[in-house]
Amino acid sequence: MAEVHRTAASLRFYGDDLDPEEISRTLGAQPTKCAKKGGIWVTPNGKEIVARHGFWHLSATEESPGDLDKQVGALFSALSNDLDAWRALAARFRGNIFVGLFLYGCNEGLGLSPATTSAIGLRGLELDLDIYSGDDTDQEIV
Repeated sequence: MAEVHRTAASLRFYGDDLDPEEISRTLGAQPTKCAKKGGIWVTPNGKEIVARHGFWHLSATEESPGDLDKQVGALFSALSNDLDAWRALAARFRGNIFVGLFLYGCNEGLGLSPATTSAIGLRGLELDLDIYSGDDTDQEIV
């Protein structure tokens, strides 16, 4: 089995009463993008959108070939190690590690180490995977 061509990963929190500044204070980092519910945010293509709910996103550097263990490790290493604080956020807001898997051809794959899966679970987060096949030159993650 060939390696996944490219991976993109982000830590994301969502909630109607989510205040991005609270998440930043709790985790100790500024997001890649964020908005309060009803706030305006701008897509990578420059389109302004009204946020349907509050959100806080922190993106890792894309990896090619894909290396999800490295990306999740980079996200978590830059943030608080207080697992109680993480679980409190996950109890109040929908939190996940969002992953884009970009395939070059068929039968590509990747695995996750026990350390990575444990780190995600200990923080009360879900792992969400989007899989893109074939030519990914026009695909972007929002």
